[in-house]
Amino acid sequence: MSRIRHLLVPALVAVAGSVLVAPSASAAPAPQCNTTNKQFTYVVLYDPGTPELQVDTELRAKCGEKVAYHPAIGVAVATSRNADFQAKIGAFRAYSGGRDVALSSWTSGSSNSSNLVGAKENEETTDTVVADKLSAQQWDMRAIHAPEANKISGGSPSVTVGVLDSGIDPTHPALKNALDPKASAGCTSGAPDTTPAAWAPTTSDHGTHVAGTIAGKDTEHDFTGIAPGVKLASVKVVNDNGLIFPEAAVCGFMWAANHHFAVTNNSYYIDPGMFYCSKEPGDAAAYEAVRRAVVHSTGQGVLNIAAAGNSGFDVTQQTSDPNRPHAVDASCGILPKAIEGVVTVSAIGYSGTKSPYSNFGPGQIEVTAPGGAYYDTPPAGQGASCPLSTVLNGAYGTKCGTSMASPHAAGVAALLASRFPGAPPQKLTRLLEEQADPVPCDTVTAAQACADPAQNKPYYGHGRVNALDAVQ
Repeated sequence: MSRIRHLLVPALVAVAGSVLVAPSASAAPAPQCNTTNKQFTYVVLYDPGTPELQVDTELRAKCGEKVAYHPAIGVAVATSRNADFQAKIGAFRAYSGGRDVALSSWTSGSSNSSNLVGAKENEETTDTVVADKLSAQQWDMRAIHAPEANKISGGSPSVTVGVLDSGIDPTHPALKNALDPKASAGCTSGAPDTTPAAWAPTTSDHGTHVAGTIAGKDTEHDFTGIAPGVKLASVKVVNDNGLIFPEAAVCGFMWAANHHFAVTNNSYYIDPGMFYCSKEPGDAAAYEAVRRAVVHSTGQGVLNIAAAGNSGFDVTQQTSDPNRPHAVDASCGILPKAIEGVVTVSAIGYSGTKSPYSNFGPGQIEVTAPGGAYYDTPPAGQGASCPLSTVLNGAYGTKCGTSMASPHAAGVAALLASRFPGAPPQKLTRLLEEQADPVPCDTVTAAQACADPAQNKPYYGHGRVNALDAVQ
């Protein structure tokens, strides 16, 4: 799908073949483990199928405690207070994003805790909208022909879209009928927690906004999302500091796989860095853990859709990580979108051209969708520059970002999954791409000549998603 993705596989196989040796069940526990240091959570790699007893034995012997274990992919989540836990396990087998944040001066003053997910800028609520009739302000829905599609089909209640995000407000009038509490879980600890408090939003309305775009329906206020007939699952992967660590993402993808969601939306990148590199100690374990979880979920019939990111750069040209001081090359990628099989979505504004903040690059984008652009203002009465959707306390607000573009594609994918029950992710991806509307060459935002239509692919992929084509 992309140059980065194709180059990663051999390196990951080599790592797995050289270090993932199942520990002996007779291994003795470490005689002394720290009981006073701050506790951190790690992802730990094993050979897929390693017996849980062997995992437990090694973790105890090396001063760790199991939080969760996924035998199908050989990934454990463990906590430890020992500063040398990663070294005991092996630098290519274990990684803690939380420890990286706590011990690294480069996180001081970062935007992560204030702006949450996506590529962490542009996605705060910009306007709270109060109106009896909101459909006139939903220019983003008209851009992808969602109102016409809704007259034919709103999607099937047998289709569930997992919103891996900051939680969905279960009381919002536009969401309470779509949200399935039994399919929802909090994953911030690395292990699924099905209590409502674990998957409901606390510090952010981001996931609630994403959910409304996919499947919101509020007749009183005349607000409708793309697929109001499907079900939503709140899978909370964002902690209260606005960070998404590898163990939370792994938990989210495995939850989606085990519950047979048709689609997931992933409007985030995995913290604390922006790029994870498959050949670097620590990074390699995180990359491989997430890769296995995503690939497993795809194999279980889940179509994973992700935001391209809001840094405004060509991903393939990056040589350094904006968030962490390390070099970036072809062995590195932004997770989860860099994983094979994930549909990556760029953002366009009201005029239909690439939003300035949207990431791009050859082989990086599958489709594009409305994410808004602050300078690109619709005519009077047609809404704000940023897409309108649900926010906390039963309200409505606008946000701009590729986080807003991604759920437009997820909503259209949900309509396709409703029309073709049981269709594998590969078929849904092909239909999403084939039915997309080509985006005309944009000489304003394009950095290169646009005489060749193929030059648009780094910006728009196969084009703008089309909800009407998905239902007919």
